[in-house]
Amino acid sequence: MTTPAPAPASLDDAHLATRRITRLSVGVAVVLIAMKAFALGASGSVSILATLADSVLDLAASLTTFFAVRWAAAPADEDHRYGHGKGEALSALVQAGLVFASALFIAWEGVQRIFDPRPVTSGVWATGVMVAAIAITAWLVWMQTQTLKKTGSLAVAGDRAHYAADLAANVVVLIGVISGAFLGAPGLDAAAGIVVAVWLFWGATGMLKAAADHLLDRAVPEADRAAITKAVLADPQVFGVHQLRTRMSGQVMMIQMHVDLDAHQTLDAAHAIVVAAENRVLAQYPAADILIHADPRGHARPLPAIPAAAPADPQASPAPTGPAPKGPWS
Repeated sequence: MTTPAPAPASLDDAHLATRRITRLSVGVAVVLIAMKAFALGASGSVSILATLADSVLDLAASLTTFFAVRWAAAPADEDHRYGHGKGEALSALVQAGLVFASALFIAWEGVQRIFDPRPVTSGVWATGVMVAAIAITAWLVWMQTQTLKKTGSLAVAGDRAHYAADLAANVVVLIGVISGAFLGAPGLDAAAGIVVAVWLFWGATGMLKAAADHLLDRAVPEADRAAITKAVLADPQVFGVHQLRTRMSGQVMMIQMHVDLDAHQTLDAAHAIVVAAENRVLAQYPAADILIHADPRGHARPLPAIPAAAPADPQASPAPTGPAPKGPWS
């Protein structure tokens, strides 16, 4: 189920929140790498090697996010009239690629260790480090969740997906370390590493889809489109909404639409109605960029319909073009 996009108090507040959480994410990644490197040297655990490799890639991803959110927050310029918001989606693509690479490396190492098991030593140190890593990661994921509720940042969402996967993966690693060090079953340690790899691969797939939707200008959720339409039609002088188009550019919702107005009123009056409609939408989505085109009622220029889906039969005739449907999202 898709949930409506969050409405931050202001775009500046959203950018400030994302900058803070990305700094925290980089700091946590550095701490986790140091802890896991120590545990790996003490134990030789393949599952700790797996989670250490993932933390190294997490640091690279967090640094990518750190710079991406700052670039995405830059205002529009001569060459980027719509701003730089899609830098967040590019960051998410990089993150997904790094996670895929991490998953492949971990899976390969785990398979090798299954056929060539090695004992896990210093189990007490390794266990203590993993418990601490779980606690730190859980705290970071909670902080990122609070930021996402305020900003809806795609880059932060990608970073959070990293650490949420790490949280579950660290639990699996802890089980593997305990099995290898205290139960004398190093094969379980290697199997735990493979479970981590599968988990990371699954999470990267979701990140890739979210970034692709953003870059391909997927419409915002239906609940948001309904809220936008309702806000515009709250004025009885607006007789209809059509050709509603929405997309996200970073944390900015881009909204375009046509509205039907009385054909006999003055341009000044029509302008006032449109501005009031924009303000009603901005009250719900303060970070939105809105463009409303006024049509004289009954004289709107017909535009080609947007088909709901491609024909199932490749030999079928193409969908006819003609006046768009009267629904608000046509």
